[in-house]
Amino acid sequence: MNELPRLIPDDAPFSPAQRAWLNGFLAGLFGPAQTPASETAEDFPWHDPVLDMDERLTLAEGRPLPRRLMAAMAQLDCGQCGYLCRTYAEAIAEGRESATSLCVPGGKPTQRALKQILAATPAAAPAADPPKAPAAAPAPKVRVVSAARLSGEGSAKDVRHIVIDVAGSGLEYEPGDSISIGVRHDPALVEATLAALHATGGEDFGGMTLRKALASRLDIARPLDRTADLLAMCATDPSEAAALRALADGDDGAEPADADLLDLLHAFPSARPPVRDLARSLPTLKPRVYSIASSPRATPAQVHLCVDVVRAERRGRVRHGVGSSFLRRIAEDQGQVAASIVTSHFRLPTEPDRPIIMVGPGTGIAPFRAFLQHRAATGARGRAWLFCGGQHEASDFLFRDELHAWRADGTLSRLTTAFSRDRRDKIYVQHRMLENAVEIWRWLQDGACLYICGDASRMARDVDAALRRLARERGNMDDHGAGQWLASLARQGRYQRDVY
Repeated sequence: MNELPRLIPDDAPFSPAQRAWLNGFLAGLFGPAQTPASETAEDFPWHDPVLDMDERLTLAEGRPLPRRLMAAMAQLDCGQCGYLCRTYAEAIAEGRESATSLCVPGGKPTQRALKQILAATPAAAPAADPPKAPAAAPAPKVRVVSAARLSGEGSAKDVRHIVIDVAGSGLEYEPGDSISIGVRHDPALVEATLAALHATGGEDFGGMTLRKALASRLDIARPLDRTADLLAMCATDPSEAAALRALADGDDGAEPADADLLDLLHAFPSARPPVRDLARSLPTLKPRVYSIASSPRATPAQVHLCVDVVRAERRGRVRHGVGSSFLRRIAEDQGQVAASIVTSHFRLPTEPDRPIIMVGPGTGIAPFRAFLQHRAATGARGRAWLFCGGQHEASDFLFRDELHAWRADGTLSRLTTAFSRDRRDKIYVQHRMLENAVEIWRWLQDGACLYICGDASRMARDVDAALRRLARERGNMDDHGAGQWLASLARQGRYQRDVY
């Protein structure tokens, strides 16, 4: 297939806005069908992480309770709560789930909004227990081979190139998919938590020792509001009980913010419920999901990841990211982990000659490395443009050599970087996109697919705003028209986001 032509000539008798709309519509007709994106946009207009909470709740006004609860979620379908946004909301509405603080990316705002919606809704009769689903098959074990550092000397980040051997596991994936990995807590954190509980760790909990339960079954990094409620009920100090109730209610300014279980035990020494009850109040430790940074055509029997190992000091002690630190630790001994593939909507176009524009700063580059590996391995010659970056070019240019090699052999047509800390006025990928607005607009009129991967609350929101501005300025559209244009691209599968 030859490169897709621009469908409506510039001298056709249409206004720029009409021509842009027709180009997008016709390009979509000849492009890949992407029904999941269209269904999400049409059925749940609030299911967009770029929208503010107030916008989402307004879009859901007048809808049934489960949909209004869904609008309060972070809209990422990240699975950290053990559900998707829709199914978590339905579980709360039907009384099958009592915890309102499971949405990790939504945090306290989501927790407060859920409680407010529930408080304003008359209680319904309890629903009958649904039939239990068959137990899922155990996830296969795979081996973490290495965790080489990608970020350079002097970087503020510790980004690792994780390599996982999936040979013989039966796991199969496509570029754009993610991998779900069973994780365990840092043994040092487990021992410190046991010490604060005055527990030996040998106590029985559900057929295993308490130490093992805290390490691999219970999430001690993210205690629930019900954990704070339990601590409040047992606190002998009235001021501690009041502070714990404020935390459980998600009150603004309640401290300690973003507390793990050890923080709570240190901050409220008078609150010591029975250890078994406290353990039962904790959520289940969920697998962590990572975008895959490789193509099976390029690295058979391997899955590659690009992971920022989180480390931050809070309240006088170092806090480690549960999943990222676990992967780094287990790679040292080439240990095994339970893993499964999470199939994604994030897909390359079916036509290998269709242009693609990829925007992925920082570790958001992961799926685009997979895309480029795949296109290089399959000989796809469609134009490809990558926007990426980080803080400093010298230390944070991830996969630099590979990107330059793909640029040299034509797999990557254009490479545009933004390194925010290398100049006095910080510059980000959305600024580079506006600098290249004419060319981006031309690519989109030629039928290009646009992909965004990375932080939902900042980067994806700013890129979305840049695209709306591009539509207003290049397509002569008003705000409403720009929004409709983006929605049209999404319905055609030409505007896809993998944000978190």
